[in-house]
Amino acid sequence: MKMKVRTSLATLLVIIFGLAACVQNNSNTSSSTVQPSASPTVTVQPANETGSQSQVTLPVLDALLANDAFISELKTKLQITDDQINALKAAASSEVNRLRSENAEQTVAVSTDGRTRTTDQLSQIIGENKTKELIRLASDFWARGANAEDSTPQPQSAKPNAVPTDTRIVVNIPAYRMDLFKDGSLVKSYKIGIGYPEFPLPQGQRKAQTIIFNPTWTPPDSPWVAKMKDITPGEKVEAGSKLNPLGPIKIPIGLPSLIHGGKAPSKLGTFASHGCVGLTTPQVKDFALQLGQISETQLTPEAINAHLKDPTQTQVVKLKNQVPVDLRYETIVLEDGKLHIYKDVYDENTNTEENLRAVLEANGTRLDDLQEQQRAEVLAALNQMSAHPKAMPLPSPSPSPSAEAKGRKQRQTSRKLPKNQKEIVIDLGTSLTGKGYPAPVNFDEGTGRSVR
Repeated sequence: MKMKVRTSLATLLVIIFGLAACVQNNSNTSSSTVQPSASPTVTVQPANETGSQSQVTLPVLDALLANDAFISELKTKLQITDDQINALKAAASSEVNRLRSENAEQTVAVSTDGRTRTTDQLSQIIGENKTKELIRLASDFWARGANAEDSTPQPQSAKPNAVPTDTRIVVNIPAYRMDLFKDGSLVKSYKIGIGYPEFPLPQGQRKAQTIIFNPTWTPPDSPWVAKMKDITPGEKVEAGSKLNPLGPIKIPIGLPSLIHGGKAPSKLGTFASHGCVGLTTPQVKDFALQLGQISETQLTPEAINAHLKDPTQTQVVKLKNQVPVDLRYETIVLEDGKLHIYKDVYDENTNTEENLRAVLEANGTRLDDLQEQQRAEVLAALNQMSAHPKAMPLPSPSPSPSAEAKGRKQRQTSRKLPKNQKEIVIDLGTSLTGKGYPAPVNFDEGTGRSVR
């Protein structure tokens, strides 16, 4: 059974990750094995149900349809026929080829058209009712990492911005941030790259169980590969090669995602991968060391250097204690008394007044408790950081008569933000100081030095 799952995983990864892929081929493998123990108690923020379903695009479905377990579920739970399976594969593959030929898979714009195309094409093949069921099933499969052996829902916390009380990794996707907690204390933070909108980073509960050094990459036999310089389909690209997109280290966190290195610093804080958490090479080396420490695995800097010394030898280190990984999508975060409102990068309609009230109430205050100017500023920020901002009046201090006449027209529409602004921070006052999610600790922004 384990061999079958591993084979399906390898096949799936080859298909989904492509050019800037998170795929690899681990040949010449030797292992340093420490048996993992049971995972710590789970306390996580539940995934946005509507958002996770909206992540099921045709490219995501293309990846899932390469998995035998997923196809089996389609047949048994939805009574999808073999002919329909083949038609679904053809539609999904055609969309992937279109994206790659137009280089649209790496666009930084949110593609609602892609979701509409997905629903329309699925409905033509299996009907509207089964399309809804398929998207729901695919969302569940995607959220749990396609691990059929781990389908039991994990305990969840309804509290937004939940602060772990145990050892775990927390990734907040729209914040481009990854945190490591040890026994409830934040020990290290990293700035990361996330998946493109057409290949989004999944949401939900995952696990880190191994660290793989010197992962190789085998490009698939696809037309787009033929256009790449110095790349031959089926020919293994060694770790350490500039052509290997995985960098020197990868940490699988459930199908089809990885935490891996090899990214340029310019790719941090933006879209950078096909469903993975992207780090620079120095970052991923440090992350491997920190992960070894919080999982109580014997992994020293000297041992890491030894594992990386020969790029032709793939080394697999099993963590002594598997570490839960929370993949969150929280665009409204209260952090030490300051409200951080992030861009709704995957267009999941999370910057709403309802979600804002939930965040504030979880920290002992209400939106109505804020001063009128603060409320107006916060609501304007929610609109500005949504995927589709609407024109609305802006809050402003009481102007002088001459200034009022001069600026009346300007206040009728939202202030234009800088093109790449991804966050608005609003100080809510001393009454909330110390409350909310912790600020970054030893923040590694990929520059080679930590920032307090």
